[in-house]
Amino acid sequence: MTQVQSAAASADREYETIFILRSEVTRESSESISSRLTDIVSREGGKLTRFENWGRRKLAYPVGKQKRGVYVYLKYIGRGNLVSEVERNLRLLDDVVKYQTVKLREEVQREAVVVGDEDVKFEFVEPSPDEVDESRARELGLEQREYDREGDRRDRDRDHRGDGYDDADEYGEEEVAAANRGEDT
Repeated sequence: MTQVQSAAASADREYETIFILRSEVTRESSESISSRLTDIVSREGGKLTRFENWGRRKLAYPVGKQKRGVYVYLKYIGRGNLVSEVERNLRLLDDVVKYQTVKLREEVQREAVVVGDEDVKFEFVEPSPDEVDESRARELGLEQREYDREGDRRDRDRDHRGDGYDDADEYGEEEVAAANRGEDT
């Protein structure tokens, strides 16, 4: 019975860790973090199976005054001590905003998992010019976005009585169009 328990306790498991880096992380810093995590996985007797950079994305909610972040996916095979060491290092890094680890499978045969060189290669994603953060004035509502102004103009055009409501909802599109032309319906 104890042999079965010790064999089960020493079996490899498959884990995935997703962590978020600050949006302004530099190429050198992100490559340093990736090499550090790769070294930790190999040092702790694990096997790295996938390393992906998912790019810069908007966070669901602000985390430490950060509204955007660089999402990175890490998949590996190892034991519980490997997970605690990976998370400990992520906690120590200033560029890491958040992380989460999930166990995917129990009792994985390490030799059966085939890993390609491209699967574990980390690639830095350059920020696109579209990813410029909003100005502080827009955040505070002091400036109006262009699409908001277009929507306001459209709403004003459809509000003929001046009461703040869309007349097309009550009267129908044809009647509002006729009213615009000055026709009596």
